[in-house]
Amino acid sequence: MVPLTFSRLKAARCLPIVLAALIFVGCGTQAPDQSTAHMQGTAQADSGFYLQQMQQSANDSKTNWQLLAIRALLKEGKSQQAIELFNQLPQDLNDSQRREQSLLAVEIKLAQKDFTGAQSLLEKLTPSDFEQNQQARYWQAQIDASQGRPSLSLLRALIAQEPLLSEKDKQKNIDATWQALSSMTPEQAQALVINADENVLQGWLDLQRVWFDNRSDPDMMKAGIADWQKRYPQNPGAKMLPTQLVNVQSFKPASTSKIALLLPLNGQAAVFGRTIQQGFEAAKNLGTQPVDTQPTAQPTPVAATTPADPQPQLTDGVASPSQASVSDLTDEQQADQPAPVSAPQATPAQPATASAAANPSAELKIYDTSAQPLDQILAQVQQDGASIVVGPLLKNNVDELVKSNTPLNVLALNQPESVQSRANICYFALSPEDEARDAARHIHEQGKQSPLLLIPRSALGDRVANAFAQEWQNLGGGTVLQQKFGSTAELRMGVNGGSGIALTGSPVAASTPSQPGVTIGNLTIPAPPTDAQISGNGGRVDAVYILATPNEIAFIKPMIAMRNGSQSGATLYASSRSAQGNAGPDFRLEMDGLQYSEIPMLAGANPSLMQQALGAVHNDYSLARMYAMGVDAWSLANHFSQMRQVQGFEINGNTGALTASQDCVINRKLSWLQYQQGQIVPAS
Repeated sequence: MVPLTFSRLKAARCLPIVLAALIFVGCGTQAPDQSTAHMQGTAQADSGFYLQQMQQSANDSKTNWQLLAIRALLKEGKSQQAIELFNQLPQDLNDSQRREQSLLAVEIKLAQKDFTGAQSLLEKLTPSDFEQNQQARYWQAQIDASQGRPSLSLLRALIAQEPLLSEKDKQKNIDATWQALSSMTPEQAQALVINADENVLQGWLDLQRVWFDNRSDPDMMKAGIADWQKRYPQNPGAKMLPTQLVNVQSFKPASTSKIALLLPLNGQAAVFGRTIQQGFEAAKNLGTQPVDTQPTAQPTPVAATTPADPQPQLTDGVASPSQASVSDLTDEQQADQPAPVSAPQATPAQPATASAAANPSAELKIYDTSAQPLDQILAQVQQDGASIVVGPLLKNNVDELVKSNTPLNVLALNQPESVQSRANICYFALSPEDEARDAARHIHEQGKQSPLLLIPRSALGDRVANAFAQEWQNLGGGTVLQQKFGSTAELRMGVNGGSGIALTGSPVAASTPSQPGVTIGNLTIPAPPTDAQISGNGGRVDAVYILATPNEIAFIKPMIAMRNGSQSGATLYASSRSAQGNAGPDFRLEMDGLQYSEIPMLAGANPSLMQQALGAVHNDYSLARMYAMGVDAWSLANHFSQMRQVQGFEINGNTGALTASQDCVINRKLSWLQYQQGQIVPAS
């Protein structure tokens, strides 16, 4: 029994030592505070992890996790939850935490689309005060606050950010730098003044010059890029070319030796299909005179003939005279002499390609999309060995085309409501939406800030309003107002009643910010503007864009003057829907001061083709635009690869200066004319 007693006593004496050892072991294995390390890193975890860590921590560690959670929530698009958590930050932050708080305040402003507020906060910050990963975020905030508008400050922010990024993020930075450079006009680029020690920026500007000089010639562009890389071997863009320029390096022209032209040749749309076919075949077989960007002679007026019979109004989405940016052919047309158009004095144009030369030997086969389903036509086209497809024209056929996943190169003559980018498809349409976007750019360039849209009470009016407002917002503009009008009979009653048209309206939904006003501590993010808070001139309308037929605008313009007087201060603009070229002198005098858009061919930039087109369509200006579309479709088909692959490639087309978006939607820059003392002159 003695040994047993001894063992118990020994165990009792050893117990305190064992407990102490366990306590020390526990202290040694307790996880150290990781929040500081996360703060100094790139915060890769999700918000759930950081919120959990915050709940399990205290003091500075808890605040660090809270800051990390806010950053992660913003990255995940959960801005409202991030704002609520931001409001709960304690007042007694250390210097490191205050720096993070200041960056998060900017990022919250950006998440709420308050770019002015974000810029104001950024002006109070100094990038050198931040850690390296925070500096990258600081410069990203500067980039985001610029909203993509090309400027010297944006270029400097991108250049400053590049060395701070990981390899996978460098390509995005370089592509964004090139996007800013290629979005500038040569005039904007020449106006830049940089410091002598900005070597990287100087290299980028030299590459921009190479691009300006050679973008219409892919082979010259390739050689120019290679030479630039030798001259600036240390430039980030030389080590890692912008993606758009990589595409130029691998450029291969598309073949037009065998063309399939897909058009409706029967039914309501046949007149439009056959007119486009006429223009396409004329350009292919005979060629056309190049479009003159600086005409020196007034086009010869075409003798008026009896207008063609009104064409049917279509409802299936065709880019047609009735649906597109042309007049309503169901209205009666006057048979007055065409108005003389003075030669536009265009500003110096950027280098652009003229229309394609004739190629009578190219094989052309016409397929009637009104005769059989599109999938059968596409199968036949592929079996026939076509190298490129031009068409279809109807919007529902274009939708089917996109869904078909055809491997053929296609220049569609319309575009779907929601464009899907396809490496082998470009979209070319004479749409009212396209014309409205061009109008937004033109009106913005003229310094206007508060536009009002006068549109018909119809689906067409709604589409035009949304397109204009979206483009206006992309340009940095504020709220766009709209006012709808009814039939010609209603307008006539308004004139007889002396009511006039007030320059007021309701906001277009596409231009109205959707975020509510939010207060973040002492930071206030404004609520959406009301009708009376639209930007510029204290909310007073300074531009009116009118979508109307000649008969409608003949009532609308006098009604505006009737209600607002001749000194309203608002400039009036109209789409080509109001212009038919056969308006009499009384109409031209009544429209005095009104600016309107028109395709270059009908604005006097190609008099010989204008005569040819009007002769082919019996002086119908609406169909003449479709004829010009056929001519331009030939040029686009011959430069399909350039439009698809070479950013900024431009064709001086008869329907506009033609460029392509990243999704290869063909944008048209139109000519703008103005009624002045009974004459039609280039808009100033």
